[in-house]
Amino acid sequence: MGVKLGLIGTGTVGGGCLDIINTHKQDFLHHYGIDLEVARVCSRNPEQAISHGYGDCFTSDFHDIINDPDIDIVIELIGGTTTAKDIVMGALAAGKQVVTANKALMATSGEEILDLADKMHCEVAFEASVGGGIPIIVPLKHSLISNEVSSILGIVNGTTNYILTLMAESGINYSDALALAQEKGFAEADPTADVDGLDAAAKIAILASIAFNTRITMDQVYHEGIRLILPTDLTAAQDMGYCVKLLALANRTDEGIDVRVHPTMVPLDHPLAAVNGVDNAIYVKGDAVGETMFYGEGAGAGPAASAVMGDVLETARRLQAGCQPFVGCTCTDTLPLVPMENLTTRYYIRFEVEDRSGVLAATANVFSNHDVSVYSVIQRGKNEGGTVDLVYITHTARERDIRKVLSDIRCLEGVLVDDSEPTVIRVQK
Repeated sequence: MGVKLGLIGTGTVGGGCLDIINTHKQDFLHHYGIDLEVARVCSRNPEQAISHGYGDCFTSDFHDIINDPDIDIVIELIGGTTTAKDIVMGALAAGKQVVTANKALMATSGEEILDLADKMHCEVAFEASVGGGIPIIVPLKHSLISNEVSSILGIVNGTTNYILTLMAESGINYSDALALAQEKGFAEADPTADVDGLDAAAKIAILASIAFNTRITMDQVYHEGIRLILPTDLTAAQDMGYCVKLLALANRTDEGIDVRVHPTMVPLDHPLAAVNGVDNAIYVKGDAVGETMFYGEGAGAGPAASAVMGDVLETARRLQAGCQPFVGCTCTDTLPLVPMENLTTRYYIRFEVEDRSGVLAATANVFSNHDVSVYSVIQRGKNEGGTVDLVYITHTARERDIRKVLSDIRCLEGVLVDDSEPTVIRVQK
């Protein structure tokens, strides 16, 4: 029995999926008994479908796919949360299985989508929404299901990891590193979603929802980006035995779930410290399995298409066997989210000050006034205009107290000259 596919979106990932089908169609039939047939291809660009050999089944209207009674699986690869949601919800309402790589959609409307899938006895598979080609969602929903997961730490955005790696290795500033990333195709013309942590926030919302069986949406995830990181911060971290990564973190605590995205100082002996360039890695702790790490290429046509087609084949296998969906929505708990201001950790704080007497004492008093214990304070280098960088490393402190410190320091004379902003990097314990 053949399984008919309707693919919507023929860009980088969609084209990669068509290439995999063209290359391995007979292998799928020979090894797994799965006969995949691309019945319809939809996009705004017919030339892309034609270039992959699917001009004859091209349509520019996605309704032709979701309303086709012969199509078994709809593959949504256009991204976004508007038309893509119409496609996914429409396909499920028509009783079709859905495979998507859409992290933003699943991180904002996942509950609504999975509820409809459950009602229609359909499956929504979304492995490619996090980590590209790295298997992580299926392991969390299958292989690690016997564990109580205590924490997830992830480098889940290749763009920011590439930029930070380049800055650390070459000593160039953020703007120059971003320009090189854009030149090489690792960063979009508008890099906001990546460099401000929005992309990573969507991904950790998905992972935390699965790991902790509690619905977490993207807008509930605290996020900071990497725009304020300077080469001097990376050098200081190296001197202290750390590197700086944009981490997506989710932890099970006594108060509830702590979930956030921000630049983080990672000890150099931690497995995530060795993950450089555009690679991604997701580090998971479970009570039975212990510590595990999933590592590989997080983006690109091949890796993302590999994850999409893995979902397609598993869904097709289930259809051919006449089985109901294996694992639907598991968000049956309602663990509370821990407010960001309740976070307790160590902090690296750097700010630019005038190089004159009294400034260091004034800043130190601010820390003391808010009961933030200082581990060390270092004056680093001399900048143009007679300013220097003051770097404070704290003992374990509470986020709300650190925010009070920063607010007061902004008001001090001779501190944060030329409207500069302090750089705050949380230190992973």
